[in-house]
Amino acid sequence: MNNNQPIGVFDSGIGGTSIWKAIHELLPNEQTIYLADSKNAPYGQKSKQEIIALSMKNTEFLLKMECKLIVVACNTATTNAIKELRAKYDIPFIGIEPAIKPAATHSKTQTIGILATQGTLNSELFHKTVERYHETRIIEQIGHGLVQLIESGNIDSAEMHQLLTEYLTPMIEANIDYLVLGCSHYPYLIPQIKKILPPHIHIIDSGEAVAKQTQNVLKDKVGLSNLSESHPVFYTNTDPKVLSDILDNKFEVVRKDF
Repeated sequence: MNNNQPIGVFDSGIGGTSIWKAIHELLPNEQTIYLADSKNAPYGQKSKQEIIALSMKNTEFLLKMECKLIVVACNTATTNAIKELRAKYDIPFIGIEPAIKPAATHSKTQTIGILATQGTLNSELFHKTVERYHETRIIEQIGHGLVQLIESGNIDSAEMHQLLTEYLTPMIEANIDYLVLGCSHYPYLIPQIKKILPPHIHIIDSGEAVAKQTQNVLKDKVGLSNLSESHPVFYTNTDPKVLSDILDNKFEVVRKDF
């Protein structure tokens, strides 16, 4: 393995590009390969064994591309499958979990909200995380339908606004002062969410923290790239238009069955 091999990033669709963007901004010289398994999105409604199988499929694709490190840019895949991935494959994995810790630590009302998929909220790893913050009231909400709307390019639709209003209103009434976005798709909804939340409620996602952790692991275990410039490549197993649009049509998007 050498420093200039790519970083692999996978998600159940286009949402993990929010994580990829944070990594690319912090480590612009790193070659990256992004894998959007949009054909199987959303992972949040699948069983644990299905999520593990899909995560292994994605990992094997990225290993064939000689990736030196893999970022699981999906909360549901991390909370359900990263333990199995680390046990099976001899490569560093970076996971993404809902940022409960900073929200619970800084909350003045001791009440925070989390918007996530069913797969994340039902996972053993999530429940273990929540147990550490028993003094904080955590309002959980499954984001039914949100990933599907994002994947179909309907981020700014009336239906999206209606769903977000339905999901966030009980949290506002419960006096949350932090909202944790527990799905890598959801940062793309921040403009919509800000129209609904009062301005004093802070919104937290995991992109910056994941990017810093990626940098730290590379320094410790693999080494940073020596490249002067990178050429990111994006793969999807459905129509590449939505992925290309979310990237502002700046990068090559390849459709490939996997």
